[in-house]
Amino acid sequence: MPLIEISHLYKTYTVGENKVQALNDVSLTIDEHEFVAIVGPSGSGKTTLMNIIGCLDTATSGSYRLNGMEIGDYDDNGLSGIRNRTIGFVFQKFNLLGKLNALENVELPLVYRGVGGKERLERARRALEMVGLQNRMDHVPFELSGGQQQRVAIARAIITDPPLILADEPTGNLDSRTGAEVLKILHRLNEAGRTVVLITHDPNVAAQAKRVVRIGDGRILSDRGGGTE
Repeated sequence: MPLIEISHLYKTYTVGENKVQALNDVSLTIDEHEFVAIVGPSGSGKTTLMNIIGCLDTATSGSYRLNGMEIGDYDDNGLSGIRNRTIGFVFQKFNLLGKLNALENVELPLVYRGVGGKERLERARRALEMVGLQNRMDHVPFELSGGQQQRVAIARAIITDPPLILADEPTGNLDSRTGAEVLKILHRLNEAGRTVVLITHDPNVAAQAKRVVRIGDGRILSDRGGGTE
């Protein structure tokens, strides 16, 4: 069953007196439980596509349905609610709050949901155990390595049990060994039933996915492993 249905999507930005076509007639379907990499160089349109998939931005025209919901029908508050319920984000720069320890950082999405303190704590502990950080829960970010910080970010992404994990260059600030460990965690999450969409400029990282969508100049150039080449 499709989780993501994108049809004839266009995104145009106005920069001064110029118009920039960031996405040009993009159509893409991603089913539940897939592991898909979207790969392309800087300026290819992959970040714009990620922002639209993640409900951080909206298209100029075209249709985007996420989990059956037509995203164009929602205002900013509605999009915020969809993000909180449906998407777990993993970013290149981790985006952890420096004054909070690992446990408190992971709890944050549940704070926004109004979940009670005891339940938040239990779920945050379970999420950190899933990524192998049961012994680092009380450490603040500067006391953690880059790989450990990214694992905290993954635990935060999964604590609401979202159907979609959206990972934006999750290995970009990590060495190759640590990056491989992070990718293994994403694979385990996918095997547990979550849909994973990985955004990367690195073909070697993209090759870890079961399906690779290559984008350039705002268009999908190829779709290997699912769909047509």
